[in-house]
Amino acid sequence: MKTIHAPTAPGSPNPHGVKASMIYNAESAQAVHITLEPGEALKKHITPVDVFFYVLEGTGVVEIGDEKQEVGKDTLIESPAKIPHCWYNESGGVLRILVVKAPRPTESTRLL
Repeated sequence: MKTIHAPTAPGSPNPHGVKASMIYNAESAQAVHITLEPGEALKKHITPVDVFFYVLEGTGVVEIGDEKQEVGKDTLIESPAKIPHCWYNESGGVLRILVVKAPRPTESTRLL
């Protein structure tokens, strides 16, 4: 059995400059744990596969395509492939998000 404690998993460099930890990486799917401190945001980007976000802690603003909505803990948000999306933490607390991509993007399918 392999276990990973997401909040303490090591982060890796990313174009967004935020703490992002790859906590699962298999051909069938990929899971990333993202922590956004107050005032931090992801850059708007496109993912070549379907994604869903699950808010683990805090409140944030998610933007998918032309829609923008404030969401909180225990909310699941679907994000279809090839639609620009991003996250903003405009709150005074930490925002933690589980990002699941299925199937795992490959080098040949990456758009950004």
